[in-house]
Amino acid sequence: MLRTRTLAAVTAATAAAGLALLPTPAQAAGSVHLYKIYYDSPGTDRGGNTSLNGEWVQIRNTTGAAVSLRGWTLTDASSHRYTFGAYTLGKGKTVTIRTGKGTDTAANRYQGRAAYVWNNDKDTATLRKANGARVDVCSYNSTKADFKNC
Repeated sequence: MLRTRTLAAVTAATAAAGLALLPTPAQAAGSVHLYKIYYDSPGTDRGGNTSLNGEWVQIRNTTGAAVSLRGWTLTDASSHRYTFGAYTLGKGKTVTIRTGKGTDTAANRYQGRAAYVWNNDKDTATLRKANGARVDVCSYNSTKADFKNC
């Protein structure tokens, strides 16, 4: 009981002094995870590069540090695979992996494909580390929307 009162007193004193309590390790850890899939690009699917780049997957880093994604893979249910080359996702940042062709930047990476990857009705995105360990999975099964928040 004394220990509980002491902890409460320290917490109250810290709050009164305007000091923030440090987060627990689990809160501080965050994750690199699938954030959003835009699987049905706007307009008619005619296969042009603009349309191909209209379908994409976003990956978000909510950790407190930059994370190297070298060798990480993004796949769909049909095993279409995008493998990251030398790339580091900054802390608190999001990267968009687009299906078509383009010039890679910190915010956008391009698969360089000439055909669509993400099915307009259902599919599953899987993010894996370079060693094959599964990081995250996001599935959708709907034609009522064009995207899925993971």
